[in-house]
Amino acid sequence: MYNERVMKEFQNPQNVGEMADANAVGTVGNASCGDIMKIYMKIENNIIEDVSFQTFGCAAAIATSSVATSLIKGKTVEEALKITNAQVVDELGGLPAQKLHCSVLAEEAIKAAVNDYLTRYVAENK
Repeated sequence: MYNERVMKEFQNPQNVGEMADANAVGTVGNASCGDIMKIYMKIENNIIEDVSFQTFGCAAAIATSSVATSLIKGKTVEEALKITNAQVVDELGGLPAQKLHCSVLAEEAIKAAVNDYLTRYVAENK
């Protein structure tokens, strides 16, 4: 069902775990399949200095979380917002059609975390 790259990311995911000093957190879920994805970011001077995730879900959900966090680490907030689910799928070398929603969750979790940061940053600097 899954290609070698997806299995590699699932078995050895990068950037796993809760981040105590995160200043951005985004949580999204898919009620139909039960996947829940939480992305933590530490953003300094508009750069995502560190990023991690906690995901409850299938192999595809964990693999897309791993790849998505790797894609945005070291990027600006604006660059992170441009990451699409299609890029996540491409980075993984593809996903089965019934698992594409996992890549959408990854994109949505990034956007949710950035929105959390911008909301807090704007609120703190008014």
